[in-house]
Amino acid sequence: RRFLTSKEQFHAYLRAGGEEGEKEKEKEEEEQVSSSQSEPPAKRLKAEELSRDGESQGNAGEEEKERLEKKRARGQNKSRPCMKPNCYEQSRLCPSVTQGCAGQCHFGPRCRFLHDVSEYLAGKPADLGQRCVLFDTFGRCPYGVTCRFGQAHLGDGHQNLVNATLAQQWEGKLLVRNSLSKDLQQQLRKRKFSFQRAEEFLRGLHGGKGGKATGGSTDVSNCTAPQEGLGDSPSSRGAEDAPSIPTLGPLTDEDITKLRPCEKKKLEIQGKLYLAPLTTCGNLPFRRICKRFGADVTCGEMAVCTNLLQGQSSEWALLKRHHTEDIFGVQLEGAFPDTMTKCAELLNRTIDVDFVDINVGCPIDLVYKKGGGCALMTRSNKFEQIVRGMNSVLDVPLTVKIRTGVQEKMNVAHKIIPRIREWGASMVTLHGRSREQRYTRSADWEYIAECARIASPMPLFGNGDILSYEDANRAMQMGVSGIMIARQVPVGALIKPWLFMEIKEQRHWDISSRERFDILKDFTNYGLEHWGSDTQGVEKTRKFLLEWLSFLCRYIPVGLLEHLPQRINERPPYYLGRDYLETLMASQNVDDWIKISELLLGPVPPSFTFLPKHKANSYR
Repeated sequence: RRFLTSKEQFHAYLRAGGEEGEKEKEKEEEEQVSSSQSEPPAKRLKAEELSRDGESQGNAGEEEKERLEKKRARGQNKSRPCMKPNCYEQSRLCPSVTQGCAGQCHFGPRCRFLHDVSEYLAGKPADLGQRCVLFDTFGRCPYGVTCRFGQAHLGDGHQNLVNATLAQQWEGKLLVRNSLSKDLQQQLRKRKFSFQRAEEFLRGLHGGKGGKATGGSTDVSNCTAPQEGLGDSPSSRGAEDAPSIPTLGPLTDEDITKLRPCEKKKLEIQGKLYLAPLTTCGNLPFRRICKRFGADVTCGEMAVCTNLLQGQSSEWALLKRHHTEDIFGVQLEGAFPDTMTKCAELLNRTIDVDFVDINVGCPIDLVYKKGGGCALMTRSNKFEQIVRGMNSVLDVPLTVKIRTGVQEKMNVAHKIIPRIREWGASMVTLHGRSREQRYTRSADWEYIAECARIASPMPLFGNGDILSYEDANRAMQMGVSGIMIARQVPVGALIKPWLFMEIKEQRHWDISSRERFDILKDFTNYGLEHWGSDTQGVEKTRKFLLEWLSFLCRYIPVGLLEHLPQRINERPPYYLGRDYLETLMASQNVDDWIKISELLLGPVPPSFTFLPKHKANSYR
């Protein structure tokens, strides 16, 4: 109880920088001791209730209004203002100058960027530090004079210095894969990319009766059964097939014979810890943090298939894979078999992944009203066509993530899971809530256990309310093949990314505020590596750091808890931490999150604003 405080004292403590607050904290402790000796807690509570009894009727209207306001604070901040700045710097330097080839600017005199380094430096914001993480790690900073830590690697005449020994160690190593090349982007934008296998499936689909997924009926699940068309030569396949893609090298069996389902690569992740695909917060730097703490399987953020087919750079950035992610998948969202099948073939041929996941669990209105996400659970024909179509063009396993159903108390997952197995999916992940529940209420693990028995022998991973190793142990005893650790109310990984280590070591870690700050510092360094150390990269790193802090503030240190473990739906009162930094990290005030970001990335730009994308729906 000595850590409990009021809202006013909490913010006064932070404003005072922790000094005056310590005196107030000691004074309140003395008062609590004296009051607890004078009167038992039960009597004090009863007296307070009686004194409030007369005021309760007069305040009924205000309470009802407040209750309605609280009820409205759900889900996303849909009406938040656009916080993306029009330009990160008023006068930007031409990329050709940064890359050391100033005389080769493709735009010549029409270029709208600066080519004079001295003029650029005159208006450049001040450096944020004396050490550049890119220079210290790789021996060279590709951002040169635009780097906000440029004093670490700029020599005489603003020359970009290179640590040759360190740079040679990284030479030729591909650290991040699955980038979108300019050639591929042009092919997609001009619709020149050939979707041979997808179109073959779709032709069979449109030729079927009643809209059923006949295109996937040629798949044979039994390896001993003869495969149709196995003995056909490539020349006897029919003139209606699309022209084959020209290739180089020897002819292999895969060029002639399609892989049967039993010959596909297996997804062996039973019993492993799976970091769920997290929109906005599940970016590459965050996945590196979780990987370091013991996550076995990682997955990219949800990508919309139509945006990928259009060659949008921002959507393709969600597919990037760091070299430390040894088991990595991507998650696709779509509502129609043609776009999803074509997107699956596109990814199968252009990126390196271990599995592809279909998002049939997204509850947000923007996706649901277009027929994607949870809506596919009510559109069984389209759902079947999507699964069969994607499975027919992928050489890697296909997985599906679903919810218990759309409406509360009307579970349908147990009816859909056997059909998903029949359609060819390798694994199902079940989130133990319906769409209507979103992330409120507790996950229904009894129902997840029932579905796991129905799904056998297909693996089923359970998802929901995992915040401690005890929660993970109880989940594994339900008979699931593994657990997925996610966000929002199953915020496990976002509230405490070290949860993976706690599960593996079967202990509670009373992590100090300094250790948590070091994790944020590592995230910042990973962000500068990924998004860049120029002004644009720094502000993008800051944005994603603040989004994460909107979840991270919900963590309650183990040493302050009355009982273990922390429950994911519990609403803690205001409390003062064991030091100023711990209290600052417990604040749910945006200004305090910005203060933490300034400790890591320097002062925010003028007129900076931030509103988190997700509200604390079940936490408020």
